[in-house]
Amino acid sequence: MTTPLRRFGLPQLVVALLVSLLALAPPASAHPELTGDPAHDDDPAHQHDLAERDPAASLEARDRVSETVVSAGPTGKRIKNLALVGEGERLVENATTDVWVHDGYAYLGTFNAPCGTGEGFEPGVAQVDLIDDVAAPGVPIFEVRNPNRPRYLGNLPSVEGSRVNDVKVADLNGGTILVHSNEACDGGPGGFEIYDVSDPRAPVHLASVRVGDVNETVRALFGTDDVGVHNLFLFSQGERDYVAAVVDSWFDNFQVFDITDPSAPTFAGSWGAERLSGIPDVQSTDDVDVIIDAVLNPDYGLLAGYGSSANRFLHDITVTADGTLAYLSNWDAGLVLLGLADVANPQVVSVALDVEAGSLDGEVNSHAAWPSEDGRIVVETEEDFDAWEVRLPPDNLTFGDDDPDAPLPGTAVSTVAGDDFEANPTGNVGTVTGDQVVVESGPLAGTTYPAIELLGDQPALPEAGITGELVFVGRLCDGDPVLNAGAVDPGDVAVVRRGECVFREKNLNAAELGAAAVVIANNETESTPWAGVRIWDYSDPANPVLASTFYTECAAAATPIPGCDPAGTYSVHNVIVERQGNRTLAYISWYSDGMVVLDVTDPYAPVEVARFFDDSAAFRDANGGAPHDYWGVYKVPQRPFIYGSDRNGGLDVFKLLGKGTIGKSTIGKGQGRGAGGARGGGRP
Repeated sequence: MTTPLRRFGLPQLVVALLVSLLALAPPASAHPELTGDPAHDDDPAHQHDLAERDPAASLEARDRVSETVVSAGPTGKRIKNLALVGEGERLVENATTDVWVHDGYAYLGTFNAPCGTGEGFEPGVAQVDLIDDVAAPGVPIFEVRNPNRPRYLGNLPSVEGSRVNDVKVADLNGGTILVHSNEACDGGPGGFEIYDVSDPRAPVHLASVRVGDVNETVRALFGTDDVGVHNLFLFSQGERDYVAAVVDSWFDNFQVFDITDPSAPTFAGSWGAERLSGIPDVQSTDDVDVIIDAVLNPDYGLLAGYGSSANRFLHDITVTADGTLAYLSNWDAGLVLLGLADVANPQVVSVALDVEAGSLDGEVNSHAAWPSEDGRIVVETEEDFDAWEVRLPPDNLTFGDDDPDAPLPGTAVSTVAGDDFEANPTGNVGTVTGDQVVVESGPLAGTTYPAIELLGDQPALPEAGITGELVFVGRLCDGDPVLNAGAVDPGDVAVVRRGECVFREKNLNAAELGAAAVVIANNETESTPWAGVRIWDYSDPANPVLASTFYTECAAAATPIPGCDPAGTYSVHNVIVERQGNRTLAYISWYSDGMVVLDVTDPYAPVEVARFFDDSAAFRDANGGAPHDYWGVYKVPQRPFIYGSDRNGGLDVFKLLGKGTIGKSTIGKGQGRGAGGARGGGRP
C-alpha cells in the first residue's frame, strides 16, 4: 500500500518535518528578550521551551531544586476535622502517583523512578505473580478492608521502560477490571494494560493496548503510532463496557475503546480539542497545510493558549455513572462536556472557560474535574507549576561552545538569591556546587540556595564544590562598572547578575578578576501565584457559569508568605465530589498544602471544612524525612474514609470527623501494620 508520505510534494514534506522539529525545539521568535543578534539570541538562556505535554515534567524540575528542603507547610491551626488513621508505607521520594480504591483494595500508580523493569510481566501468560517489593515500579496493592491497618499484598508487574501514572478499577459486565496507563520513562511502550482483579492476589493479564494518532498521515509524520496514556476512566453503557483514555497524540487525545470482551479491546471513538476550531476533517486529512494550521495557528492551534504553558491538549477525564457524559479537562481549551450517547461520534455539549475570573494569573490549565451526583455542580482543578519564579533558579542555561573555552565553572541561582547577595555583597564565605550555594559564614550564614549548573565548554564544578568568598560584582558585561572588584581574591566566587550580554562574556570578565567560579543570579522580577479550584454551576449544562474560585493562602500568594515553604509545591491537583446527607463535599489533594475538604453545597460560597497536614518532626521522620506531597485522592462512597497518595510516603487513609472536632493524628508509618490513629475503625 502507498504510504501517505509519498503523496506529498517536497516543499510540503519539508514544512511537515519542520513542524516535527518545532515540537522539540524552543521557538526563538516567542521571547521578548530576542534582539536579532545571533550571539545573544542563540543563547538558550534567552529562549522559552514549548509547553511540556506532561505537566509533571515541571514538577520533576521542582523536585530537583527542593529535594533537600523540608516543607514548613501550612500552620497547625488548619489541621481540622480530618484525621490520618492508616498508612501503607512506600518510602520512595517523588515516586507515588494516583490512588484508586475498589472493594477493600487500594491501588497506587508509580512515577518515573524507579522506571518499569518488566520483572514478572509476561503478556502471553494470563496468571500474574505479584512482585513482593513495595518500592518497585508497577502497581502497589494494599488491602484496606480495615482502613486503620492497610496490608501490602504486592505489586502488579511493570512494563519494561514505562511508568504507571494512572490506575482505575471497576466492576463491569466483563468482570472486575483494572486498567493502568503506560508512559515511556526509558524507551518503553505507551498505551495501557488490562487485568482481571476479581482476586487481587491472583490478577489475570487480559490485554496490552497500544495507541497513537488516529490520522495515518500524522502517525507517519510524527511517528506517533505508539504513544503514552496519561489518564484513564472505566464506564459502562448497558451491556457494553468501555475505557476512555487520555492519549499523548497530537490529535484526538480523547479515545474510547470497547472492552466488553476485555481480552479483545477494539477502538470505539475519539475526539480532540482541535475540533473546537472548526477545521474540517483534521482527523483524516492528508493535507499537511491543514495539519500545520491545527497545530500552530496562534488563534486556535493546539499550541495556542494562555500564560506560560500554552497548549490545548487533554489532561484528564471523568465519565458520569450512566456513561453518557464525559468531562474533559483540556488544559487551555477549558473544561469540555461531551455527550457520549454515541461513543463513535461524541458531541460537544458545552465548554466551561473563563480566563479572566477563573485564574489569578491568566492561566487556564484545566487539570481535573468531578461533577456532583446530579451534575449541577462541577469542581475543576487548575494545575500550575510556574509560580514563585523569583525563588527558583532558571533552567536551560549555557555558556555555549566557542573559542576559547569558557574559563570558569558556573552555576545559576534565583532572583531572590541575587537580591540577597546584592544587599550583602561581601563577607559571605560559602561553597558552590552544581545544585546549591551554601553560605557558611558572613551576613547570609546558614542560607542554602538551590542552583543549577550551567552547560557548555567550561570546566565542571568539582563534586566537593569550590569554597571562597561570594562577592557580588554586578552585571559584568563589557563596559559595565565592576562592583566590589577589590574584594575578589584569587579563588573567590564572583556573583554576577543575569542580563544584557551572554553568559560567556560574564564568565570571561569574572576570570579577569581572578575568581575561581561564577554564580549567575537570575534577574526575573515577576512572580505569580499558584493554581486553585474553579467551581461551576451546571444547572444548565449547555451554559455553565463560573460560580466561584477557591485558593489556599499559600496557593494565592504571588510570593512566599510565612507558613509557606519557598520550595514547596502549592498547586492544587486532583478532586472527587460526593453528596453526603444534605452537603456536597469536594475532596482535594493539594501537594504541599495537604488534603483539603470543601463544602460546595452552595457553589457560589465554598467553605473549607477540613484539612490535613502534619509537619511534626515525628511525622517527617516516619515519612523517610520527607514532607507530605499529596498527588491523588479517592473517596469511599458514603463512608467517612478518604484515601490520599503521598508522593513521598505512599498510601494514607483519612477519616472525616464530626463538626467541631479537631483531628490530632498520632499514627506512625508502618507498612503492613498501619498503626491505629485518631477515631479510626470499621470496614469500608
